[in-house]
Amino acid sequence: MPTYWSNAAKHPEFELPLVGAIDEGTQSCRFLVFDKAGTIVVSHQKQKKQYYPQAGWCEQDPKEIVENIEHCVTEACTELLHLGFATSDIAAVGIANQRETIVVWDRETGEPLHNAIVWLDTRTSSVCEQLSEAHGGRDAFKDKCGLPISTYFSGVKLKWILDNVEGVREKAEKGEALFGTVDSWLLYRFTGRHVTDSTNACRTMLMNIETLLWDADVCKAFGIPMAMLPEIRSSAEVYGKFQDTALKGVPIAACLGDQQAALIGHGGLSKGDAKNTYGSGCFLILNTDTECVRSKHGLLTTVAYKFGDEPAKYALEGSVAIAGVGISWLKDNLKIIDDVKQSTAIAESVPDTGGVYLVPAFSGLFAPHWREDARGVIVGLTQYTTSAHIVRAMLESIAFQANDVAEAMVLDAGLKVQDMKVDGGVTANDFFVRFQSDVMETTVKRPAMIEITALGAAMAAGLAVGVWKSVDEAQHMQVNTG
Repeated sequence: MPTYWSNAAKHPEFELPLVGAIDEGTQSCRFLVFDKAGTIVVSHQKQKKQYYPQAGWCEQDPKEIVENIEHCVTEACTELLHLGFATSDIAAVGIANQRETIVVWDRETGEPLHNAIVWLDTRTSSVCEQLSEAHGGRDAFKDKCGLPISTYFSGVKLKWILDNVEGVREKAEKGEALFGTVDSWLLYRFTGRHVTDSTNACRTMLMNIETLLWDADVCKAFGIPMAMLPEIRSSAEVYGKFQDTALKGVPIAACLGDQQAALIGHGGLSKGDAKNTYGSGCFLILNTDTECVRSKHGLLTTVAYKFGDEPAKYALEGSVAIAGVGISWLKDNLKIIDDVKQSTAIAESVPDTGGVYLVPAFSGLFAPHWREDARGVIVGLTQYTTSAHIVRAMLESIAFQANDVAEAMVLDAGLKVQDMKVDGGVTANDFFVRFQSDVMETTVKRPAMIEITALGAAMAAGLAVGVWKSVDEAQHMQVNTG
């Protein structure tokens, strides 16, 4: 490891070396730099545009994703230099990314062949129906990949592009087109390598959940040329160095799906540890250690993380499509709140929902029900109902959905969530956190430092390059929760 000598003496509150993290989310991207103790030194965030060409479709511009990250890196590194540090003080950078969102690009030019199709896009409903009918139902591939056939996952999105975007299948069959989830796209653009990690690959439906390799039988069933798939690596190793940007020469040493990164950031590295992230959607993950638990109650078997040559650690996950997006819907569509921050006071202005219940199935229901044909409903409306009752019903609906997932986890793993660690924008709502605790009948712990996903990516990167010598040492920097 290099010697870190820059002007850190001017800032004794920070401990070298530094570790960076790219947090590439659905709504925004950010770049953060942490010190060895887990304190944020600098950060910069930029919102991203969403494109909705048709009802149920959601896309992003792959080039814009890269440009936004480059902007965040430049701004954060400029601030870092103003503090007297050097970019060479950054030992490594980790990536945490929105999962299931896909990009397909030209191998030679690096140009995208279509906009990125976002994880919550539902254009592939007919693809899912065709695959289910042809192969024996929604769980036809679950023994291999741990996932049901759903619009949620990357493989059906890739099949749609191959079948519907002119010229892409021809390029793919000639080996001229490459596929990747967002992590793979970023690694290709920043290092020149076409790789991914097992936490992202396991969300495609194309990876065998036990071998951690692309499954030839599944790829054949989907009609996907395997030459376009990235190499699957571990979640914590050096994939390459930045070829450009303000981080030129700095290694990228971790790659994780954002929800798995949050599990690590919470210190959820032991069997039975659980976290729930309430962002755009809601994602509850339970660490099952090296046991690959096969769900019989509507949950997903997923890779939690794999550090270098160590055995993969697994998890059960319940994904809920609508959480924070539902609160935004109250503001942007119904216009019954002016600011999402008002939701706490409004919900607490009434003693209960007045008999109103809301099911925010805007794009179907994910775990544990998996009903793509479901649509949102509000029931129990009377002349007594006010906008405050509807706001409270929306917040309660998020908690009820999370509880459905937690109950399924008890049935699958025999493990009740005792202490649930939470993060994400919705957890800033005090009413919601208390209500979630009451519904689940468990302790809910909210971290003092909110950038848990980025922290997890930084931890993995630091472990890969020796900033921390062991997982136990890395966990010593965990922030206190409360």
